[in-house]
Amino acid sequence: MLEWAGYVVFGSALGTLGGIFGIGGGLIAIPALGLLFGLDQQLAQGTALVMVVPNVLLALWRYHQRNRIDPRQAAALGVAGLLCAWLGSLWAIGLDPALMRKGFIGFLLFLVAMNLWRMFSHKQAPAAQLKHGWPWLGALGGLAGLMGGLFGVGGAVVATPVLTAAFGASQVVAQGLSLALAAPSTGITLVTYAMHSHVNWPMGLAMAAGGLLSISWGVRIAYALPERVLRMAFCGFLLVCALMLALKV
Repeated sequence: MLEWAGYVVFGSALGTLGGIFGIGGGLIAIPALGLLFGLDQQLAQGTALVMVVPNVLLALWRYHQRNRIDPRQAAALGVAGLLCAWLGSLWAIGLDPALMRKGFIGFLLFLVAMNLWRMFSHKQAPAAQLKHGWPWLGALGGLAGLMGGLFGVGGAVVATPVLTAAFGASQVVAQGLSLALAAPSTGITLVTYAMHSHVNWPMGLAMAAGGLLSISWGVRIAYALPERVLRMAFCGFLLVCALMLALKV
């Protein structure tokens, strides 16, 4: 019982972070499960997805309540993300866990570099409407879904900086749309991992319970933070995740 309660508390912390950054909490859960609990990369990703799926759905609803998400834009991202996430997850289950972990570290560092470039490049005010529609949203959804299926993070971490840099969205609008992308892609990825026995269900369900209790607080914090602070915090968050995984290599 004490162990289960610890997983709930752990999930609560991850849920808060997931709400703040619009990612469902999986990015930090995956390296933490590997480093603290000794799970291999595929099992850590599958177990984290049990928490991520309900967290993403709740965070998506909270973001939509505060800033309406365009259903056509969400559908363009979500459908392409779903198909490519399925392909990415099938690819992931056959890879060497150590190689996947190193690839995940490189993936996180790439995201840090992309976010830092966006922060210190020429600033443009967020556009009232996205600069690009279909098929560019579909292409972004496909790429983000593929990366999400491969690394078990839902693709939101890829889509958010691209939506701000190339599509002109504000940080919170980008995070809401990224959650619309992540919702179907995390679901199909979880199904694929579960079918290949890469999920620790008791641990994942306890973390999910904790995440659902706290993610709404994270969304409130995201809307209260200045845009630049939120982006800087996101970069720091990604660096911490990369360092945690590097300790496991």
